[in-house]
Amino acid sequence: MATETPPPSKSPARLPSTEEFTEVQESAEFGELRRSYRSFAFPLTVAFIAWYLLYVLLSNYAGDFMGTKVFGNINVALLLGLAQFLTTFLIAWWYARHAAAKLDPKAEAIKSRMEGGA
Repeated sequence: MATETPPPSKSPARLPSTEEFTEVQESAEFGELRRSYRSFAFPLTVAFIAWYLLYVLLSNYAGDFMGTKVFGNINVALLLGLAQFLTTFLIAWWYARHAAAKLDPKAEAIKSRMEGGA
């Protein structure tokens, strides 16, 4: 059976020095990687926490609204609760796409340069 990944290397990986880590951390390339991550993760985290807290506050203080029947025994509270799960999965999927397209290539370039000593 064929595998996609090669077998692990017998030689130990080269460990960068403290100075090399510091140099990379201060580089513009690493700063761009960090900015790209933060500009995506922080706003989405704040938005999701606000959305979650809105749901909790509505559940506590707007019982009549949350109890409003939409159809059958389905009410607003159930729909908003299910929407919490949906948004969690959507955010995870969106982040995976963002990371694969923007973060992973930059991180891999930095990692290979550090491990290769180039």
